[in-house]
Amino acid sequence: MTDTLIPNGIKTDVPVENGYFKKGCNPFAQTGRSKLQNERALVNQQIIKQMRMRAGAENLLKATSNNKVREQVILELSYVNSDLQLLMEQLEGLNSSVEVYQNVQETSSIPLIPLGLKETKEVDFSVPLKDFILEHYSEDGSNFQDQIDDLMDLRQACRTPSRNESGVELLGKYLGQLSFLETRFFSPTRQIGIFFTWYDSFTGVPVCQQNLSLEKASLVFNMAALYSQVGTRSNRQTQAGLEEAITAFQKSAGVLHYLKETFTHTPSYDMSPAMLSMLIRLMLAQAQECLFEQIALPGIRNEFFNLLKMAQEAAKVAETYSQVYQSMTQNHIKDNVPFFWTTMCQLKTSHYKSLAHYFVSTALLDHQLSPSDDEDKQEKALSQVYDTMPDLHSPLDILKNKEERRRIGKAHLQRAIMGHEEAIRTHALCRHLHKLDIMSDILQASHKRSLAKFEQYDKEDEFTDYMIAPDIVSKTDKKAEMELPAATKVKVTDLFQRLGPLSVFSAKQRWTAPRTIRLKLQDRDLGFTLKGEPPVQIQSLNPHCFAAAEGLREGDYLVAVGDTDCKWMGVSDVMKLLKEVDEKGVDIKVVSMLDNSSQPMPTKSATYSGGLPKTYSMICLAHNEDEKNPKARKVAKKPSFLSWGLKNKLKSSSTLSLPNADYSGAQPWNRPCPTFPGSSNDSALY
Repeated sequence: MTDTLIPNGIKTDVPVENGYFKKGCNPFAQTGRSKLQNERALVNQQIIKQMRMRAGAENLLKATSNNKVREQVILELSYVNSDLQLLMEQLEGLNSSVEVYQNVQETSSIPLIPLGLKETKEVDFSVPLKDFILEHYSEDGSNFQDQIDDLMDLRQACRTPSRNESGVELLGKYLGQLSFLETRFFSPTRQIGIFFTWYDSFTGVPVCQQNLSLEKASLVFNMAALYSQVGTRSNRQTQAGLEEAITAFQKSAGVLHYLKETFTHTPSYDMSPAMLSMLIRLMLAQAQECLFEQIALPGIRNEFFNLLKMAQEAAKVAETYSQVYQSMTQNHIKDNVPFFWTTMCQLKTSHYKSLAHYFVSTALLDHQLSPSDDEDKQEKALSQVYDTMPDLHSPLDILKNKEERRRIGKAHLQRAIMGHEEAIRTHALCRHLHKLDIMSDILQASHKRSLAKFEQYDKEDEFTDYMIAPDIVSKTDKKAEMELPAATKVKVTDLFQRLGPLSVFSAKQRWTAPRTIRLKLQDRDLGFTLKGEPPVQIQSLNPHCFAAAEGLREGDYLVAVGDTDCKWMGVSDVMKLLKEVDEKGVDIKVVSMLDNSSQPMPTKSATYSGGLPKTYSMICLAHNEDEKNPKARKVAKKPSFLSWGLKNKLKSSSTLSLPNADYSGAQPWNRPCPTFPGSSNDSALY
């Protein structure tokens, strides 16, 4: 079940809601998928360790001129690159372990390919957000500790989402909170010192950024991955299961397309435009395969028109997988896509193309044109199967000539047999495919069926040379289309809405510290009026009134009346509070908006990626997971509000002036690790 009760007495750091796990999250689930994801996290940690060693060795190699030291460093680099190669092969094996994602009740369906979830490091929002609340909003950050904890719990829950709609909705909720968080706390002119680190799902290379673009893009990628896992898990032996699989793969493709169009400069290899285009094609191809299975599920009737229709449907599936295979073999993609994936797409292309030829051969061999048949309808149906008719015969001539039907039918059978043999050879090339017994059984059964059909119509005294059957035109009644789910736009409530309306109280706006103004009635008049939506503004201020003498200005925002916070109150609600002012008066708090034109130019966002040597920095690797202890962190003394600008300036320089190694020179060792994208082809990826 999705929500699991935590037994009494068990202490856990995982996010809970009223004694339950957050809906859509179950971190204690010991499924094959969760174990596989844990293995992926361990491999990522080992990759990051080896990359630290490689970066240190490269720096030492550039700094020393001692030949003995250089020889030793070059030797160590060769060992490190070998270790990275082995870890990459291990990660490829995890991406190839599709059997744990399949439906356990299925025994006769071809396995499908899911996407693995991207892994991330933990993020501590507590100190940076509380500091920002104090400095920017002039409020005590400790008053928002519960909201910060809820945010951190929500992010932690997103690391172990359930494989269903609840899990996708959980990711959507956090994505919605990030939009509010970006507006509240992430100013275009300063960094608040929060680093988001995500690992590439194909290479394991970490990428680190201080803005939220990487965090948002990675969440969207994981949404698509979850949908692909839902589709893979569906029971494709039932109509309901096939409908679920088709919808899930179409949604996965829609989410990936949304990611490609929205986040165009994400510095992660698995989210580059070329890789996303390939993944979109893969998801749509698997949706098209499920549509074919949906048509075939009730059984394929041995009827002329039905067989030709199934032949074109199978040809459509083969065509889509052929396009996926071509995308996977492009430069900058083929080196990091698992060999299992490319082999599976190549295998399915041959398999479904062979099925198409088998159906056409059965239609021609098992059925003869009788006087009761509709010649025009059969002629039209057969003409639509080919671009060019075999031996330039007319469709009607083929239908009426029994020997010609037999000759062309056997030619299609030959192509079906050759295609099945090619699929079986392809299956033998990949060791990961050997684990899928059902795949081998399906291929062997299809091959034997085609051979049996060929032997049935083969004559011992026949020495006629067989023609080469033409390709079959692909056609489908229902094409797989991308579908953008509503989960990408989940409505959530801003956790930090107590800070005030976003139209005024956001990170990009600047205002004065709250000023306390004493209001007193003068001739039953306060000396000003109110206008606008929450928060209300002061207008028509009498310069000679008591409030103006106290420092009230035209255009000030009224944020509190007495002890009542009124950032979210309209004019009528605030007027009700002010009508209660007696002769003693009441204190109000106001803020004045400052001009943003005097702010410094935006600083460039710091991005670090292990696969991009020119921008990679060890700063994203410096935080040891085992040494993270919030209690041991020293919190600096909170400065006064008036000094926040100076602190911002100093803090920005210390945060963004990071060491950056330049690896533009020639690499001294024999050959770099081939599985990691190098600087020579980075521009082609984006």
